Amino acid sequence: MSIHQRTLHKAVLFSRRFCSQSFEKGYPIPESFLVNAAPHHIENFDKYKEMYQWSIAEPEAFWSSQAKKLLYWKKPWNKTLDFNFDIQKGNIHVEWFKGGLTNACYNAVDRWVEAGQGDRVAYFEEPNVPNEPSRVFTYGALLEQIQRLSHFLRHQCHIRKGDTVAIYLPNIPELPISMLATCRIGAIHSVVYAGFSANALAERIMDCKARVLITCDGFQRGTKMLNLKSVADEALKIVDRAASHHHFQVKHQIVLQHLKLDQTEYSMHHPRDIYWQEALSNSDPHCPVEWVDAEHPILVLYTSGSTGKPKGVVQATAGYQLHATSTFLYSMNYHLGDVFFASADCGWMLGHSFMVYGSLANGATHVIYSGVPTYPDPGRTWAIVDKYQVNQFLGAPTLIRSLLREGDEHVKKHSRKSLRLLCTAGEPINPHVWKWYYETVGESRCPIVDTWWQTETSGVMLLPPPVQGFIQKPGSAGVPFFGILPKIFAQTENGTFQESNQGTLCIARPWPGILRTLLNDHRRFEETYFHPFPGYYYTGDGCVRDEDGCYWLSGRIDDVIGVSGRRIGTTEVESALISHPHVAEAAVVPVPHELKGQAVYAFVTLRANIQPSENLHLELRQVVREKIGAHAVPEMIQWSPALPKTRSGKIVRRILRIIAEKGHMLSASREELGDISTLAEPQVIDELIQIRLSLVNNKKQVA
Repeated sequence: MSIHQRTLHKAVLFSRRFCSQSFEKGYPIPESFLVNAAPHHIENFDKYKEMYQWSIAEPEAFWSSQAKKLLYWKKPWNKTLDFNFDIQKGNIHVEWFKGGLTNACYNAVDRWVEAGQGDRVAYFEEPNVPNEPSRVFTYGALLEQIQRLSHFLRHQCHIRKGDTVAIYLPNIPELPISMLATCRIGAIHSVVYAGFSANALAERIMDCKARVLITCDGFQRGTKMLNLKSVADEALKIVDRAASHHHFQVKHQIVLQHLKLDQTEYSMHHPRDIYWQEALSNSDPHCPVEWVDAEHPILVLYTSGSTGKPKGVVQATAGYQLHATSTFLYSMNYHLGDVFFASADCGWMLGHSFMVYGSLANGATHVIYSGVPTYPDPGRTWAIVDKYQVNQFLGAPTLIRSLLREGDEHVKKHSRKSLRLLCTAGEPINPHVWKWYYETVGESRCPIVDTWWQTETSGVMLLPPPVQGFIQKPGSAGVPFFGILPKIFAQTENGTFQESNQGTLCIARPWPGILRTLLNDHRRFEETYFHPFPGYYYTGDGCVRDEDGCYWLSGRIDDVIGVSGRRIGTTEVESALISHPHVAEAAVVPVPHELKGQAVYAFVTLRANIQPSENLHLELRQVVREKIGAHAVPEMIQWSPALPKTRSGKIVRRILRIIAEKGHMLSASREELGDISTLAEPQVIDELIQIRLSLVNNKKQVA
């Protein structure tokens, strides 16, 4: 079955059942938010629509206006936009503001200090343990650290414009400092999430040919201590062994003594290794900015597919920062003096954009936290909100589901009165979870900005704008952001495709923050994003647009199960299961069935203090039957203490499918599962396999 057929089947089913059965009402933007917030950047939904129409009718004029308003330019650009989206007409390319000179570090930090605002707090660092002292970084202190590191990279490591620096640090202020110090001198950074394996780190270092690696001794995350230096050393050994093939070496490794571990716990390899503190103390606190062309690459960030080689997404300096800055400003309704807290990591695109380049360019004050959101108790997140008087909070649906599972009492024992706006990103949020987030966490006074975007898009693409007159719909990603022209395509009977309200989501025009290529593989870039629908950027997501123009993401197009000739979207089955008050999370995958072709296999995680039972099993089957139909009822329900997730919180359904199909036959080495280095908690797999074994002789549920 083709991409178009799979998507159409899924979208039709999603449209008919998921949208019609899941929602009783829409939710206006709360009056308390509209009255109590600082003056809004966009006064109402009519004004939003007016700005949106301008951005579509005259994109070059609109983005020129935003670029002049939000960024500093050392030299103006020659041409606002040049692009080709149609692979049939030649190579795919996008150029914004070509010829203009700017610098992302200057836009993020220098200009605030030059404006006399160096004493404003950029980052409050929340410690792993609540009673430990916090660190505070003002914009002035941030700039000094950045310039010292930039000076060391330029003069001691001999990093030049266009060279790449790899960064392997936890979610601490030194991570954005390293990113900004790199782009300050025109170099390119590639951040690798702390906790990735040595093999994963080495693979990324070799692909981007990083000449410097910045890491630390280790960090504490809840009760776990991670020795990053040892992992980094093992990665560099792998790189060294492959040096003859890749024709490069990592010349320098800068090591931050974050935990100040005993030096018997790791090794320093001179002359390659040098301590961060030593490097900065011996460097000049002044390092001139390298002004770069708007299209000069600023970063490479690897996004993992389910299988295969990671894709190195390349972003251009000006377009990337403009999209990150504008989407942060308008989606968060951010004003100077607000405190923003994203329970996310700077190592992912969300963190790059909303914790570094886009947020700092708006003069934002952040809370940055590398610990566990539920350590030492499930109320830790809300304790942090109260401690720093957070105004805007962003949490991924995975986090919100886990907090819901712990119970309302952990939320309600904290004030949360400072909160004005709640945001979510990373995956579609279930309506039941949305309502809990809105009613329990936000006390029905904070709008929920449920955004849709991708690593490749760099910033928000769809959102429910937090403006007067907009009606929020639980589970909907809202309407397009400025300059974003969505198109939905469905396949016709003769095999062609045409525009529809349900089908495959594509984007018709370039926006400033679109990826420019995949590192070292422009052909893969074209085939992945522009070959499926020539002339359009292909998102890979199924989508429905309702009568109000709101968009509903139905998940990746391959997340479809065929039962007796009927196509069932995994999202709708999961939503039905999660609607049960005892269920915290659910993931469903297809398994072969002798009669039906495929059947639904469900992995279900229950809320805290809820025990599995035969009655609960029957209730879950009934709720799916009522909300979708008998054909969608899971053939098997497996009670699961947790689900395998990437470190960004996304459920890895590829692994669940293998466990469901072959869990009782896997080898001791588990090699059939492929690369599991990106999992946050690999030990979950063994637990699920053991439970799967116990299900072999019981085709309903146990555990």
